[in-house]
Amino acid sequence: MSRPAATLFLRLTGLARSIGFLTALGVLTAIWGPAATFCALLRPGGKGFIRCGRRWARGLLRAAGVQVRVEGLELLGAGRSYVFMANHQSHFDVLALLHALPFDLRAVAKKELGRVPLFGWALTAAGFIMVDRSKRDSAIASLARAPEILRGGRSILLFAEGTRSTDGRLLPFKKGGFMMALAAGASVVPVAVCGSRGILPKGSHIVSPGTIEVRVRPPIETAGRGTRARDELMAEVRASIERGLR
Repeated sequence: MSRPAATLFLRLTGLARSIGFLTALGVLTAIWGPAATFCALLRPGGKGFIRCGRRWARGLLRAAGVQVRVEGLELLGAGRSYVFMANHQSHFDVLALLHALPFDLRAVAKKELGRVPLFGWALTAAGFIMVDRSKRDSAIASLARAPEILRGGRSILLFAEGTRSTDGRLLPFKKGGFMMALAAGASVVPVAVCGSRGILPKGSHIVSPGTIEVRVRPPIETAGRGTRARDELMAEVRASIERGLR
C-alpha cells in the first residue's frame, strides 16, 4: 500500500471509529442519563447517581477501545472524603477518573454543562458544584458548598488547571479549588492522568484507542493550615502531579 493510500486508510478508520463512539455516546447517555437523573432526584445524597455514571463511563471507554490502569489507591483510606485534584488533557479524563476512583464523587464543573439535556440535568440534581467561570463572586459562592459535601461522606473532583492543556504541559492552576480545600480543611489528593491526550486531544474529533494511566499521589493534609497557605498548597500539588506525569 502506498503512503498516500495508507494515510487515507488511517483517516477513514479513525473517522469510522469516531462515528461509532459518538453513536455509543448517544445510546449510553439515553440509557444512563435518565437513570442517573432519577437516582439523583429520588435520593440526592445516595450513591445511585455515581453508580450510573460509572456504568456510562465504562461503556464509553469500551466503545472507544480505551483501557484504564490505576495505581496508588492503596494510599487512600476507605470511607474517607477527599478533594481530588487532577491535570486535564482530554474529555476522556472524566471517563477515566470516574472509572478509576472508587469514591462517591461530586465534581466541580462549568455551569454550561448543567444546560445539557439529560447529562446536565443529572449533574445538577446530584449536587455537582456548577461554577460560572465568568463571574468570580458567583464561582466563590458555589465553591463554598464544599464543606457540606465533604461532611456528607462524599469526595470532590476538580481539574486544577480549569481547562484542557493542548500540549500536555501543565497550565497555571486556578486558585478557587485550593481556597475551597483549605477552608474545608480537606485532604487533597493530587492525581496525574497520563495518556488521555493521545486518545482525544483538545480540538480534535478523532478518537483513538489506547491506555490511560491514573496515578494517585499521596494525600496532602490541609487541616489547620488556613487559607493563607494557598500558594504553598498549589506548589505542593503541582510538584506532586508533575512527579506523577514523569
